[in-house]
Amino acid sequence: QVQLVESGGGLVQAGGSLRLSCTGSGRTFSTCPVAWFRQAPGKEREFISGINYSGVRTYYTDSVKGRSTISRDNAKNTVYLQMNSLKPEDTALYYCAARPLGLVTSSESDYVYWGQGTQVTVSS
Repeated sequence: QVQLVESGGGLVQAGGSLRLSCTGSGRTFSTCPVAWFRQAPGKEREFISGINYSGVRTYYTDSVKGRSTISRDNAKNTVYLQMNSLKPEDTALYYCAARPLGLVTSSESDYVYWGQGTQVTVSS
């Protein structure tokens, strides 16, 4: 069993930066692929970034590519999402998710473990 806790969200002006963290409990977290999803008001939850268990492979959706960097520190059981050049349309509740095995996917149904989310609000 893995429990996930997100942190690092907040209110930031357009053009600013935030670093989101996802800390996992359990010894198996370091073997889990991890993804970040977000859900804006009135919209479906969407995949934005993922990282494999070792951190070698990373994935981004087009809307954040070039502005975001995902990384992980398995010694700290933490995955990070550095977000730069934030835009008002990045405003959403951000979730991290993990699955026990396999590859990073963009489908939320593939992920077993979810955090409670951290709110990111970008003002114009």
